[in-house]
Amino acid sequence: MNEDFDIEEPEEKNLYEHYRYVADKGQSLIRVDKFLNDRIEGISRTKIQDAADSGFLFANGNPIKANYKVKPNDVITIEFEAPRQELRIIPEDIPLDIVYEDDQLMVINKKPGMVVHPGCGNYTGTLVNAIAWHLQGNMQFEDNDPRPGLVHRIDKDTSGLLVVAKNEQAKAFLADQFFHKTTQRTYIAVAWGTPKENEGTVTGYIGRSLKDRKVMTLFPDDTNGKWSVTHYKVLKDLGYVSVVQCNLETGRTHQIRCHFKSIGHPLFNDETYGGNQIVRGTTFTKYKQFVENCFSVCPRQALHAKTLGFTHPTTGEFMQFDSEIPADMAALIEKWEKYGNNEKN
Repeated sequence: MNEDFDIEEPEEKNLYEHYRYVADKGQSLIRVDKFLNDRIEGISRTKIQDAADSGFLFANGNPIKANYKVKPNDVITIEFEAPRQELRIIPEDIPLDIVYEDDQLMVINKKPGMVVHPGCGNYTGTLVNAIAWHLQGNMQFEDNDPRPGLVHRIDKDTSGLLVVAKNEQAKAFLADQFFHKTTQRTYIAVAWGTPKENEGTVTGYIGRSLKDRKVMTLFPDDTNGKWSVTHYKVLKDLGYVSVVQCNLETGRTHQIRCHFKSIGHPLFNDETYGGNQIVRGTTFTKYKQFVENCFSVCPRQALHAKTLGFTHPTTGEFMQFDSEIPADMAALIEKWEKYGNNEKN
């Protein structure tokens, strides 16, 4: 006698989308783990491979393995069994260098190495965590805002001035100034070599590289990028490097770093844009040792947001702030000045 058995089907997973990326129409064939590693900050290829092995990685809705080759217009998603948790800003008692503060805003001199905003791989120890601690108890401060108080940002390894709004009205007022380019921002940088012209302007459409999404590059039109303008002036020609002042007309991601790379003068020790190699100089061993020492003195891209100017949201007064060049960049410049003097003698 035959018996009928009810075969229990495996329970269907209820998955929640955590990441979604659409490949550009000009996307070259590339492994999906490399494709995602270039786009998701702080995630390793091993974690991506684990997600694929667990059935959480998809292309156009179909499960894929980590060696899947991404094609133009592919929709790549990572989905998990739990919903994506909203980022919660945790106040942390981290010292802040506050240049100015009133009931509407504060101006902070950010030290190099500090991430501005929490994100994948950097959920604590950021400037925002420090701001949340400093302003806890302020009823007007929206600490549950994904970008509390921030109207602009500077890179992790760039030092310098940032303005932080203490309420939504001030944030909207300040953000409008950055959008309409009425703020004044001056940066000081150390670049490899010296531009031919002592003063000039670098322009172009900046967008994420089609090969590496962590790198910004210049494009011939606005198909893949946004218009950008940097005005520069050479302050010191130190031979193999120069100290330059940069005034931003626009504020694109990595703008100064990308612009100076495009004209053949990457910023000193800028790993992302090739400045951590010997770009100018000799092949002598002593020179190589000297440059390595300089890299140790300033172990990050030599870029500092020195001045910041904006109109106050309630008084209407135009306020201008200045900051000292940080110790690591000052020591770097001094070393190159001494090297140049020794070369002349």
